[in-house]
Amino acid sequence: MPSQYTVGVDEVAIDDDFWSPWIDRNRDVTVEYQYEQLKESGTLENFRRAIDGESGGFQGMWFQDTDAYKWIEAASYELAKADDPDLRERVDEVIDLVAGAQEVSGYLDTYFQLVEPEHKWTNLNIMHELYCAGHLIEAAVAHHEATGEESLLDVAVDFADHVDEVFGDEIDGVPGHEGIELALVRLYRVTGEERYLDLARYFVDLRGHDDRLAWELDHSEEIGGASWDDGALVPAEGGGSLLLDEDGEYVGTYAQAQAPVREQEAVEGHSVRAMYLYAGVADLVAERGDAELRAALDRLWANMTDKRTYVTGGIGSAHRHEGFTEDYDLPNESAYAETCAAVGSVFWNQRLFELEPDPAYADLIERTLYNGFLAGVGMDGEEFFYVNPLASDGDHHRSGWFTCACCPPNAARLFASLGQYVYSTTGGELYVTQYVGSDLSTTVEGTAVELDQESALPWDGEVAIEVDADGAVPVNLRIPEWADEATVTVDGDEVSHDGSGFVRVEREWNGQWVELTFEMQSELVAAHPAVEADAGRVAVRRGPLVYCAEAVDNERPLHDYALDDDATLRTAGEADALDGATVLEADATVSDRDGWDGELYRPVEDTEREETDLELVPYYAWDNRDPGAMAVWHRRA
Repeated sequence: MPSQYTVGVDEVAIDDDFWSPWIDRNRDVTVEYQYEQLKESGTLENFRRAIDGESGGFQGMWFQDTDAYKWIEAASYELAKADDPDLRERVDEVIDLVAGAQEVSGYLDTYFQLVEPEHKWTNLNIMHELYCAGHLIEAAVAHHEATGEESLLDVAVDFADHVDEVFGDEIDGVPGHEGIELALVRLYRVTGEERYLDLARYFVDLRGHDDRLAWELDHSEEIGGASWDDGALVPAEGGGSLLLDEDGEYVGTYAQAQAPVREQEAVEGHSVRAMYLYAGVADLVAERGDAELRAALDRLWANMTDKRTYVTGGIGSAHRHEGFTEDYDLPNESAYAETCAAVGSVFWNQRLFELEPDPAYADLIERTLYNGFLAGVGMDGEEFFYVNPLASDGDHHRSGWFTCACCPPNAARLFASLGQYVYSTTGGELYVTQYVGSDLSTTVEGTAVELDQESALPWDGEVAIEVDADGAVPVNLRIPEWADEATVTVDGDEVSHDGSGFVRVEREWNGQWVELTFEMQSELVAAHPAVEADAGRVAVRRGPLVYCAEAVDNERPLHDYALDDDATLRTAGEADALDGATVLEADATVSDRDGWDGELYRPVEDTEREETDLELVPYYAWDNRDPGAMAVWHRRA
């Protein structure tokens, strides 16, 4: 069984008009570009200096090791799909550096090895040693599964064993930045060592009960982190800080430590940390079962999706702590919606789906992939958004790299492993969860299955799937939430269904074709009345895509356009500059500006509006042409 999901990266070959250019660009451009960034940013040099036993000279953020680990993971997924001697050589080079830097004890963190060797494991709140360990383990498992080699797996095992010796014995504490929890479950699945599963449960169960994080803040002069200051203890405007409330008391919300996981009611704090934690909890539930943990995940997911998620699937509205705030607090121009958080949401939802094949999880993955995630990567494969606002005055642009470069390699590893999110064999049945052109070769309860999918999404709702199997296999086909009508046929014979969820077809498969047609209508959507930022506004969706308006396509300032509730939305060709993306036009009105010279204000009855069109492009495609304003939400006439 694959260590992460029920379908392995090497079991799916994507061949899709929409996704293949992104995936090819990720392999040919992004992975290569990011390798060069590892050199230029000093990430690889940090490992070299640790090997040489140097002190000082550390470059970058204190958790910069993870950039190398996520790059190895992405590159390993590419190697799992197709051998590439040049890429393999670079991966081996980086692994040699990582292995060479590891201490005899198993410890590995170049920041502490070079800067504060006497302060290892003293600052769990911020210094991210366990977070780094988690990404190392994930990279090691991916590399082992791709190549069969154990060079990096041995490093990860030694580090995990070291962590197991330290925590629960010498130290009782949890990571400030989660990530090791899900990684330990992956390591357990590939090694069969129960103690890694026990350690993951230890970190989950202790969170919210642990006073170690509060203790660290009261003893800041005794712990590591003297060389950094990210404002964790500096009061924010209006009082409080990342870790302290306005009275100077520790609050665990930032790191999801405000209460035991079993008691948490709402997604809180740093959104990436939350997604990694809840993904790890889902993995624990899958392995050992736990009704209380499962109920907590259900509550948290409902809170996030019902009250704290952007229409794009993005999450985390506040810049101050890169995370969640209050129910329905979803500002647009100041939205954070970190690319890493979108990636983490996909991780969590896929794990939830593997627990229980609820189509709502797959629907959210689809919405996030096409919008909140995809916007984070430029069409050149070398520029990225860390932050994904839903409105801009024209000064927000992608960058080639970041001082905190977590998002680019996170995007790379998701692109490289996208096939794992298209299918699932949970519960002994085959699920087609995403409509992405691809070939699948897998087994379902010991029965070999070959599947060939052709998809016209996201531009058209036509899908054709050929299925061949050695026996009877149930195949479940998702009806997307956005499809008002859906037709499903097998070799021309229509299959009845209720228009939602999954259509289940069980039969002997001998090359039969399943054809699906989803009605794809452009529509206006409104937000919950409690979302103040979207009051009196509408957004445009078509199929899985959210659309936005850019200044480059429209003559008037974007704030001047208003859409009637019955405005006609129509396709208006393809944007060549955006890889042929389908462009929409909406009937709109703008102010009549005649007669305003010399007047700043007028009685309303003396003003008029005139008809025009508002041109819209997919949200993921914005900021790939001339810079200018952008808006997802538009005035409602």
